Amino acid sequence: MPHLSEIDHHRSVGLLQAGLPISKVYLRMNVNRTTIFRLRQRLHETDTVSDRPRSGRPMCTTQRQDKPCQKSYEQQFSFSFSFIASDKRRK
Repeated sequence: MPHLSEIDHHRSVGLLQAGLPISKVYLRMNVNRTTIFRLRQRLHETDTVSDRPRSGRPMCTTQRQDKPCQKSYEQQFSFSFSFIASDKRRK
C-alpha cells in the first residue's frame, strides 16, 4: 500500500467531508482502511491533517549550519560527518 502524500491527505479529507464513507474513501485512495480512519481521527483531534512530530533525537544544527558540513563531506570522503561538524565549529 502506498503512503499518503500531503495532497492525498487533503483529498481524503475532502472525500470524507463530501459524505463518502471510509469504506469508499480507502478504496478510492488505494490505502488501508486504518489509514483513512486515523487520518479522520487526527483531523478531529488536532484540526489538521499534517503528520505528527516524530519521536527521536531532535536536530542540533540548522539546515544553514549543515550546508558547509555537507560540502566539506563531499570533498573529503575519508572524514566522518561528526568530525567535519566539530572541525567547522573550531574555525
